[in-house]
Amino acid sequence: MVTLDTRAVHAGRDDLTALGVHVPPIDLSTTNPLPSVHAGGDAYETLATGGTLTPGASAVYQRLWNPTVARFETALAELENTAEAVAFASGMAALTAALLAATRTGKRHLVAVRPLYGGTDHVLATGLLGTEVTWARPDEVAAAIRPDTALVIAETPANPTLDLIDIAALADAAGQVPLLVDNTVATPVLQQPTRHGARLVLHSATKSIGGHGDVLAGALACDAEWAVQLRQVRALTGAILHPLGAYLLHRGLQTLPLRVRAQQAGAEKLATWLSDHPAVTRVHHPGIDDPAGLVGRQMAGPGSLLAFEVRGGAPAAAAVAGACRLITHAVSLGGVDTLIQHPASLTHRPVERDAKPDGGLLRLSVGLEDPEDLRLDLEQALAVA
Repeated sequence: MVTLDTRAVHAGRDDLTALGVHVPPIDLSTTNPLPSVHAGGDAYETLATGGTLTPGASAVYQRLWNPTVARFETALAELENTAEAVAFASGMAALTAALLAATRTGKRHLVAVRPLYGGTDHVLATGLLGTEVTWARPDEVAAAIRPDTALVIAETPANPTLDLIDIAALADAAGQVPLLVDNTVATPVLQQPTRHGARLVLHSATKSIGGHGDVLAGALACDAEWAVQLRQVRALTGAILHPLGAYLLHRGLQTLPLRVRAQQAGAEKLATWLSDHPAVTRVHHPGIDDPAGLVGRQMAGPGSLLAFEVRGGAPAAAAVAGACRLITHAVSLGGVDTLIQHPASLTHRPVERDAKPDGGLLRLSVGLEDPEDLRLDLEQALAVA
């Protein structure tokens, strides 16, 4: 069996030689010719109810299905070790589809483990989609499950504190309730949650999968049963990913293993250095803080995201973020350039006060720059604090 690195290069491209091309084609058609009224109607019904394109049938309309998007989905599913994947216009669109699909039978209760990405936390806390959430620690999940629980939601490593959760233990606690794991930070290079019992794997593909800060996208890797439900929600709500975005994400998968490992190496060096800096009170990184020993057992490595708390609290953290010269002060993560941001003021601003990150905490997404250049930039920025 070929390695993940090799599969990342070739996944979703098996038919290119037969097509006589080396690079996957991009199909931008918003509408497609119909062979007949009846055949068009049958194709529409198949796609609008979550099916996929059958040989010789019309794709009808881009909102329902697109071949370029499907190629990316095939490739991501292969890397995530799932039967299928479904791509969306953003990570939040993917999460919304998962919530709508999970609650369509009338069960409206969710169990969620904090910390989570701020947007996920916000949509759950507000009940905007008609759901009710019970927040629980990993060891409280089993007790929080109710007859009307539709989904258990967790993120590991968690954003922004990089807390790790034992997925197998959480899946066991969830029992018959499906477990959704946000795998954005780890990527399939470092972790495949379905191998440990998750049913749904969420990605903000905007981040490491895209890797260059130029694609907004989300995806859910899952089994065939879930894929049908998710495609139906996507077709009816109009949340499909644009074909050009899918092409760029598919291309991004080819270098994903190389990028993740190189960025991870830089993050490990910076995390070690920051741990000894007098202006830093704590560093959050799985390479430093992994009490359950999940790195090496559940994760192949600690990843490229880290967080650190600055002595002096929120004012000092703000000063550090503003003083960086090489490192860009911006939200997002997983790109080729290093980003720093203050979660309590930005990505986690809507989070309830008792779950909000510490005011002195800064999140650092390490890119592909020379780690020594990044260290020197952080050194001068921390001198401000």
